[in-house]
Amino acid sequence: MARRGGMGQLLVAGCCLLVALALACSVASGQTSQTGQPIKLPPKATFQTITIPKNSTKRLYAVTCHERRGKPCVVSCPSRCPNKCLAYCKYCMAFCVCDLVPGSSCGDPRFTGGDGNTFYFHGKKDQDFCIVSDEALHINAHFIGNHNPAIRRNFTWIQAIGVSFGQHRLYVGARKADVWDEEEDHIHVMLDGEAVDVETVKNTRWVSKALPALSVTRIDTVNAVMVELDGVFGISVNAVPITEEDSRIHNYGKTGSDSLVHLDLGFKFHSLTKNVDGLLGQTYQPEYVSKVDISAKMPIMGGAPKYLSSSLFSTDCAVSKFRGNNVAGPVVTFAS
Repeated sequence: MARRGGMGQLLVAGCCLLVALALACSVASGQTSQTGQPIKLPPKATFQTITIPKNSTKRLYAVTCHERRGKPCVVSCPSRCPNKCLAYCKYCMAFCVCDLVPGSSCGDPRFTGGDGNTFYFHGKKDQDFCIVSDEALHINAHFIGNHNPAIRRNFTWIQAIGVSFGQHRLYVGARKADVWDEEEDHIHVMLDGEAVDVETVKNTRWVSKALPALSVTRIDTVNAVMVELDGVFGISVNAVPITEEDSRIHNYGKTGSDSLVHLDLGFKFHSLTKNVDGLLGQTYQPEYVSKVDISAKMPIMGGAPKYLSSSLFSTDCAVSKFRGNNVAGPVVTFAS
């Protein structure tokens, strides 16, 4: 159910109008800031999603935004997001969802932390790692992977997340597909073992009867949703495949038997404590100092064993801070 949207800490609170204006020129041309740091936008920024047709070489698109009172603007989708981009209506700019920070995870897992620094974490195929662990919130990620024997390298992506809070378990995953169909919805959501069904209409919103603070909203007709728990988190979820072109450029070694559908994620947190931990969570600590070489071309976060969890909803990673319910609940299997 998800695509590429983002909010809140994704849209860094407190970023002033002057900063947005200063970035306008670089963003409009599809660039990050000159410092190499991801782009920061003001709170309450609104967007139009631009989906690029399959095999299309068109990069210029006209969008009509409410903020411009119906006056269209023309934006250029950056080449690094070949399938979809976001148009920032107020200043008529376009960029990829992974330019929004902090709290994003995209592709061969590339995270942008709460400190604004970007790093890679390769994890391991078919294993689960805690990415956020706090007293009342725990998020694990399930990794899928592909081995390219030609270059003797393994590649990994996030296929699903398991979110534990209170007595509840929320599953958000990407359905496996041999062949990617952009008209088909590849996102599967479950709450406490029960499927969440959201009509495939853009902006449709599902609200839990058992937990009214929890909602799922479609950002796009299919493959894009925003999952929100009031006062706790907002998670934008985008189901995306590895295309033949992706595989050719990055040497993924993809075969025709699996399109390697995975999740691009954006996180907004409202109430993390200063002791929050986990692969991504630690970067939100007030005194956090980055553990990666941010000057490297591919800064890599090590220490995988301390983030390893025994299953998607286990809270037993070495850095776990979760104090909620850890009693086995409904069995949750991966979407397929």
